Amino acid sequence: MKLACLALALAVVAVVGLRSGNHAVRAAGKAPIPPPILDDTLTASHGKQVAIFAGGCFWGTQSVFERVKGVVDTTAGYAGGTKETATYTQVTTETTGHAESVRVVYDPAAITYGTLLRIFFSVAHDPTQFNRQGPDIGPSYRSAIFTTSEQQHRIADAYIRQLDAAHVFARPIVTQVAPLKGFYDAESYHQDYALHNPDNPYIQVCDRPKISALREQFPDLFREYSGK
Repeated sequence: MKLACLALALAVVAVVGLRSGNHAVRAAGKAPIPPPILDDTLTASHGKQVAIFAGGCFWGTQSVFERVKGVVDTTAGYAGGTKETATYTQVTTETTGHAESVRVVYDPAAITYGTLLRIFFSVAHDPTQFNRQGPDIGPSYRSAIFTTSEQQHRIADAYIRQLDAAHVFARPIVTQVAPLKGFYDAESYHQDYALHNPDNPYIQVCDRPKISALREQFPDLFREYSGK
């Protein structure tokens, strides 16, 4: 269960929470990882496409993507399980098959799917941690990409192979790539949670470094965000 939701002392959250944010902390101040060799091209006309990413606690994943130029909307939710079990109370039992996920609606004339993947692997989470992100342990915190088309699946698979072949990370990538069967919005209090709870110790330790890394590594894509 998410440590921020437990009655733990601030010192405990700070110590173990650093492990959750350590990927973003290491990434801050460094060059981003290489772009994908296989990618879409920007479309000639504006539109909306959907990408689904799971990278640990959805608070942090959403806080990154809602600050990316070309992203139209984000929603925290659940993917990988059934509609009947898509509630926070059930998902945190780690028995539903769901992963805390974020639906990213983006304009394909402004940003490519491959660029979103690059941000996902660079600053949103650590793709080498299996069924966890730092202190958040269990399959609901797994690294996963739920694809909405065969093209997305090809690009995601190829990018993982590319990064592993180049030994971009010290350990192999464990990110699951699977076709999306359904996405279910999380409860309203989870939406923009990091924005509305900036003083939460979990947010300060685990999520703020990811936002800083996005700003530093992708300055041309970074935008300020003040809510919907």
